[in-house]
Amino acid sequence: MNAAETSLKDRVALVTGGGSGIGRAACMALARAGARVVLGNRDADSGMAVVDEIQKLGGQAAFRAADVRDSGAVAALVDFAVERFGGLHIAFNNAGFGSFAPLHQTDDGEAQRLLEVNVLGVFYAMKHEIRVMLENPADARGEGRGVIVNCSSIFGLGGFKSMSLYAASKHAVAGLTRSAALDYAQSGIRINAVAPGPIETPALGPSPQMFSSYVPMGRLGQPQEVADAVVWLATPQAAYITGHVLPMDGGVSAACDPADSVAGGDS
Repeated sequence: MNAAETSLKDRVALVTGGGSGIGRAACMALARAGARVVLGNRDADSGMAVVDEIQKLGGQAAFRAADVRDSGAVAALVDFAVERFGGLHIAFNNAGFGSFAPLHQTDDGEAQRLLEVNVLGVFYAMKHEIRVMLENPADARGEGRGVIVNCSSIFGLGGFKSMSLYAASKHAVAGLTRSAALDYAQSGIRINAVAPGPIETPALGPSPQMFSSYVPMGRLGQPQEVADAVVWLATPQAAYITGHVLPMDGGVSAACDPADSVAGGDS
């Protein structure tokens, strides 16, 4: 193994929504970097499949079913990570989903579920992750207690047609990230977010390539590319970065009016 593949050796990483897409790629990338991975997912079959894949490659991983809408379930997931592997040092709060419709056509029940998963789910995860990370020893500079990376979206960077509620939820994730980063900057916990654009996952629907023409780079992003950024943000190489929301969109957010350009996705 090279240095990059062992840069997170002996660290314990938690991933919500780790059963597919970006979450699965992040679990694999964290394991390749040497971390012991705990993944939470509502679907047990896909979650256990990722664990099996990591273990076949010689890594350590464990699964616990969890619905991020339930604060108690999230607390139990975090505590499971500590009990299983002896601590928690890294978290990637990835669980989320999209709902795309004009505001007046958005179903009330769907709206509630989206906000519970995308906003409260991230809040609950951060709350319980930080609770545990504050117990970790700091390094000589008073840093290094933990790293949290949230999954926002380019929809959290501006306004977009027919996506009011989803955009609001991802703006909330960006706000949680930046504000919490300030709260814990002197407590040794770094908090950042990735903001994916059009990533080739099932979230883009049955014809994902239709979105590539809107991307300045001319192609869709891959889950592995987002996962690599998550791993880098978790390493000491990013030790001076906190409160940052990192667009990963092939240049979409660099356009003057990205709102008319493209749909992005997470998880």
